[in-house]
Amino acid sequence: MVGVHAQTLRYYERVGLVRIPRSQGKRRLYSPSDIANLRRIKALTEDMGINLAGVEVVLKLMMRINQLEKMNQQLVDEVGRLRSALTSGAEESHVRT
Repeated sequence: MVGVHAQTLRYYERVGLVRIPRSQGKRRLYSPSDIANLRRIKALTEDMGINLAGVEVVLKLMMRINQLEKMNQQLVDEVGRLRSALTSGAEESHVRT
């Protein structure tokens, strides 16, 4: 699938690097994000020489970055809404005077 041996996949699962859901027949069901995550792990270990403890840290940091980026976008959107409301309010007060 991504060039990772089945035993390696089972090991990643056992140590908690990946959590792959299973079908009722106990077959692993890989989503596109699971596959992307496995490719990321493979690149970190094989291409960059990072050990699995380091991979775990990197993956956690990447998840945190994604969370912070979403929070940042929500704040940017809220600032835009507030500015728009402020501008609308200022325009209404000019019309009344």
